[in-house]
Amino acid sequence: QVQLVESGGGLVQAGGSLRLSCTASGSIFSINDMGWYRQAPGKQRELVATITPGGITNYADSVKGRFTISRDNAKNTVWLQMNSLKPEDTADYYCNARIRLTIRRDEDNYWGQGTQVTVSS
Repeated sequence: QVQLVESGGGLVQAGGSLRLSCTASGSIFSINDMGWYRQAPGKQRELVATITPGGITNYADSVKGRFTISRDNAKNTVWLQMNSLKPEDTADYYCNARIRLTIRRDEDNYWGQGTQVTVSS
């Protein structure tokens, strides 16, 4: 069974920083793209950032220049460094990964349980 375990959420004042971490564990053959999504109360889940195994990144316009996504392929881990946080960044943040369990299986989409980020004004 594959698990994505997140950590690093919390309460921070506007202008502050947080670093989220997510590690995939289990019987994994390979991991393709990894990323972070977020969902604020009453809103749909939205993409925050993604990163390919080769390190190519993609960011939502709202976080460009403030957030940085990175990964360690050997550790099956992805991070999200969040700087200059704003109250509108308040949301539950979810880790996502495209994982292949065996060489014969297609990739499946996996999600973490979510970690809460609250930015006070």
